[in-house]
Amino acid sequence: MDSEIKLRLLSFFLILVLVSIIEYIRPKRQLKANKSRRWMNNFSLVVVSSFAAKIIVPFTAASTAVYAQEQGLGLFNTMLLPNYLVFVLALVLLDLIIYIQHVAFHHIPWLWRLHKVHHIDQDIDVSTGVRFHPIEIILSVLIKCSAVLLLGIPVLAVIVFEILLNATAMFNHGNIRLPYKVDKYLRWVLVTPDMHRVHHSVIVKETNSNFGFNLPWWDRVFKTYKPQPENGHLHMQIGLKAYQDELKMNPGKLLLIPLQGNKK
Repeated sequence: MDSEIKLRLLSFFLILVLVSIIEYIRPKRQLKANKSRRWMNNFSLVVVSSFAAKIIVPFTAASTAVYAQEQGLGLFNTMLLPNYLVFVLALVLLDLIIYIQHVAFHHIPWLWRLHKVHHIDQDIDVSTGVRFHPIEIILSVLIKCSAVLLLGIPVLAVIVFEILLNATAMFNHGNIRLPYKVDKYLRWVLVTPDMHRVHHSVIVKETNSNFGFNLPWWDRVFKTYKPQPENGHLHMQIGLKAYQDELKMNPGKLLLIPLQGNKK
């Protein structure tokens, strides 16, 4: 599994650098916060989350997939299906589970306390895509591993999905200006920055829309799709109304936000 971790880290840094360069060349919005401070906050959470997950959850989705295959556990390990079909179905089902998880983190109060740490960022760029509370990351790992075990997801599909999830999360949070026609057609197969930016609006009905990370289909199927923000991408307000002083926060204060109740 060491090679899997190295591959994921390499892909993470490559996508981070690539999206950062595109943001610099073709920015969509003028960011209002000090970028150095925001990035320190956001990547500090990444470090804490990674360390906490490694200590508290001593297994990964990939190692769970290996165990399931060795023991013959899970749906796909009991079915005679072509490998390519299992691979495609596994990626689609994992993406659906992530969509359902995201919806749950918005609508179940105690989960929202954790997830709102992601939403109170008052700018949105590539760093927002990795900004999550450590407890949310731990819960996400457990949910993902449970899905891998129950479905018997092949290890290759797990590794590819993990890389895709990290890559698309950074891409669709990117402060990137795509040509209108590119965005129009791309969002039929992939969640684009303009599509996901709506989800970070301070308007609650917009916050509770466009939950997809990889595939955009689930929002259309389950009627949570909103094409554009009411105030337009250049003038929409990012974040949560109750946390407009977020710019004054540091990583320690961000970690304590779940204890402050369910302010919107």
